[in-house]
Amino acid sequence: MSEFEQRRKGFEEKFAHDEELRFKANARRNRLLGMWAAQKMGLSGDAAEAYAKEVVMADFEEAGDEDVFRKIRKDFDAHGVDQSDHQIRRTMDELLATAMEQLQREG
Repeated sequence: MSEFEQRRKGFEEKFAHDEELRFKANARRNRLLGMWAAQKMGLSGDAAEAYAKEVVMADFEEAGDEDVFRKIRKDFDAHGVDQSDHQIRRTMDELLATAMEQLQREG
């Protein structure tokens, strides 16, 4: 294998690894976000776990985070939870950082 082919293969492997890590981090962030939102709505136990799963599944509606944001916003509005769009988005960012840290620690 030529040096160029080895480098190309290395870049492809790194890209695949980074994409897998990004997918796992987003899924974990969405679960953490779902648990946070569930607590804000007064859900606990099995109901909170079920809600967190709904948030994870909401992310498969379209690319990006807007589908998850819309679900949380709609559910907060329906339950009378007073959280601004900015607060929700900030929590999404914070929990993504938390998810990345957790994944890195797990190796």
